[in-house]
Amino acid sequence: MGKNILVFGPNGSGKGTQGAIVQKKYEIPHIESGAIFREHIGGGTELGKKAKEFIDRGDLVPDDITIPMMIARLQKDDCEAGWILDGFPRSKDQAITLAETLEKEGLALDYVIEIVLDRGIAKERIMGRRLCVKDNNHPNHIAFEAIKPVEKDGKLVCRVCGADLITRPDDQDEDAIDKRHGIYYDETTGTMAAVNYFKSGSGPKVISVDGSKSIGEVTDSIMNEL
Repeated sequence: MGKNILVFGPNGSGKGTQGAIVQKKYEIPHIESGAIFREHIGGGTELGKKAKEFIDRGDLVPDDITIPMMIARLQKDDCEAGWILDGFPRSKDQAITLAETLEKEGLALDYVIEIVLDRGIAKERIMGRRLCVKDNNHPNHIAFEAIKPVEKDGKLVCRVCGADLITRPDDQDEDAIDKRHGIYYDETTGTMAAVNYFKSGSGPKVISVDGSKSIGEVTDSIMNEL
């Protein structure tokens, strides 16, 4: 059976981490919606030019531009054995249009993975992230015992290599976090409404996992269902 997967989870839920683990196991591309935008805009495609006009004005790019971009990516040769789409859809309307378009293009959606996490915990996780100046892939987090930075000469340093740690400005911007989470946790029209749309239909299998557990436990819960 194919592995065409959508992955949902609020910012701070470890969605990117889990997507990368699934990608590695099944050797299918992990497609992040933001990267598709950058590719089209950077490559100067027709869709990219149209999208850029909206982005430059600070407007949301409409679905009739976004969805063809996504579909074009999913039709590439490297997606033949399956794919993981991350960061899209963000609203119920997008979910409906995407599902209809995938069906029309013969790209059946097999699984929807939902990482469930309380909004307060998600915010804490974002604000607790620390980035190693030498390697962003060295996980450091002040709220997790397993990946807590170490203290040296009165300051926190990377637990892996001892380098300095920094915070991303947007990780400390509570208004920006609240805005992103406001869209995600909205069950009327937002991303949660998109997840609920997939739960209510007879389409893909929906796998909901508890995102408050450790990375390994979340991975096990997902793998047991795939």
